[in-house]
Amino acid sequence: MTTPDFSNLKSIYINCTLKKSPETSHTAGLMQVSKDIMAKENVQVDSIRFIDHDVASGVYPDMTEQGWEKDEWPDLFERIMEADILIVGTPIWLGEKSSQAQKLIERLYSMSGKLNEKGQYIFYGKVGGCVITGNEDGAKHCAMGILYALQHVGYSIPPQADCGWLGEIGPGPSYRDEEAHAHENDFTNRNTTFMTYNLLHLAQLLKENNGYSNYGNSPKDWEDGQRWKFTHPNKS
Repeated sequence: MTTPDFSNLKSIYINCTLKKSPETSHTAGLMQVSKDIMAKENVQVDSIRFIDHDVASGVYPDMTEQGWEKDEWPDLFERIMEADILIVGTPIWLGEKSSQAQKLIERLYSMSGKLNEKGQYIFYGKVGGCVITGNEDGAKHCAMGILYALQHVGYSIPPQADCGWLGEIGPGPSYRDEEAHAHENDFTNRNTTFMTYNLLHLAQLLKENNGYSNYGNSPKDWEDGQRWKFTHPNKS
C-alpha cells in the first residue's frame, strides 16, 4: 500500500475551553494527540485558543460595524480560511458544548453567505471534525451539534469525524490529570487516530479535485437563472 502524502494540507485547531492561557486545558491535551499525528504527516498545523481573543458575539462578519468597540474575528477568519481542515475542541458543561464553541459556530455562520471563486458558499471544499472532553455525559450530543453546524455552513464531514474522552461521571480526574490514565485509553486513542486520518483523506481528495464541482450548487448561478435539471413542482 502506498503511503499517502499529506504535506500539501493545512489544519487549524480551535480550542473552545473556558480557560484563558496559560491555564491547563484538558481539551488541549486530547487535541494534541491529533495535532502530533498531523505534524508527523508533515501537515501544517495552526491553533487558536478562542477565549484568548476578543471576539464579539453576533452573526455579522465584523461586529464593529454593529456597535462593538473591538472584534478580532475578521483576523481569525483569515487564518481559518487558510486551512483545509478545521477541528473544533470543546469541554462539556451541563451536557452541552461550551459557550465559546457556540460563539465560534455563530461567527462561522456569519461568514457562510460569502462565496468562493466558483460561486459556491465559501466553506465548500473544506473539512471539519471535533474533539470533546469532560467529566459528564454528552460527548455524542456535543459532536452531533458541532458537526451538523459545520456541514450546514459548507464544511464536509468524513466518517467518524469526532473523538472524545469522558472521565467518571461527576467530580474526578480530567484528561490531563495523571490519575485519569487517559493517555492509556485505547478507545479514545483509536478514535482520535481514525478521526485525524479520515479528515486528512477527505481533505486530500477534495484538494486534488479542486473541491466540489459548482454544477447544481452555485447560489450565484441560481440567482442568474440557472436551474440545471430542477423543474418547479407546479410546472412538472
